[in-house]
Amino acid sequence: MNQKASTRQRGAALLMAMLMVALVATFAAAAMWQQWRGIEIESTERQAAQARWLLVGALDWSRVVLREDARSDASSGGTDNLSEPWSIPLQEAKLSTFIAALPDGVSQGDEDSLAQQVYLSGQISDLQARLNITNLYKNKSIDLSYLQTFRRLFSALGLPDQELQSLVQGLVSSQLQNPRAAPMPQRLSQLAWWGLSAQTIRKITPYVTLLPVATPINVNTASALVLYAFIPNVSMADAQQLVRLRENAPWPDLNAFTKALGKNTTTLGLDQASVNTRYFEALGRLRMPQLTLLERSVLQRDNTNLKVLWRDSGYWADF
Repeated sequence: MNQKASTRQRGAALLMAMLMVALVATFAAAAMWQQWRGIEIESTERQAAQARWLLVGALDWSRVVLREDARSDASSGGTDNLSEPWSIPLQEAKLSTFIAALPDGVSQGDEDSLAQQVYLSGQISDLQARLNITNLYKNKSIDLSYLQTFRRLFSALGLPDQELQSLVQGLVSSQLQNPRAAPMPQRLSQLAWWGLSAQTIRKITPYVTLLPVATPINVNTASALVLYAFIPNVSMADAQQLVRLRENAPWPDLNAFTKALGKNTTTLGLDQASVNTRYFEALGRLRMPQLTLLERSVLQRDNTNLKVLWRDSGYWADF
């Protein structure tokens, strides 16, 4: 009996030892996972901070380009059009390429360096090439002629008139400061506050903007669809022909554009159309080993003075 009891005790002790080993191994694995997770989070946050600083440089680049364009226009009486340097997208390139291009830049030969693993791209867009929602509300009521412009746009995009009515009702309620109404959006994505669907917002985004003040359409940069919606009695074919005409030579003034309309000549005031722009959008994209950071900024240009109205950014981890 004593021998059997002793055997059972040794078996229980061995089982307990095995359980302890398994428990210690589990705790050790959990600790190592927590440590790895902490390192990965810290690395991602550090890269995100570095990316944000680098995109500040990209925004400064946009401001320099637009400021130089303003100086050039002031000296030559030029216009803002799609043949100017600001309209050329910055194709994705390694950050080391930009560093080496600087006067004091040093080319990094080490392919493992951060500058060799970071890619930067960007683009500047003319926001006055789009229809401004703010223009819909004029003298404390809806501007019926501009409402027709939006109706033509919605019809061309195959969007229901009910969505446009939601936009108009939301705009009126916000402007009248109805306490029960949604506040005035600052981003197109916020038009959902007024009841617009995600599909509608996605479809109108390339052709619509939301600026703090009413703005004229820049006929030198507007797309064919925007020109079709904006100019009464102009067909889509006519609008496409206007775009082809300006590719050879942008219109130097509004009178030249009006003559190009020919039989569709209509009176366009300086508050409706223009050949110059004050509001631009700067897009920056920074791709790093573990994340991609996107930033969008709206810039207001008055002569050579550039002001950032707002900035949005977001990043997506790749692991």
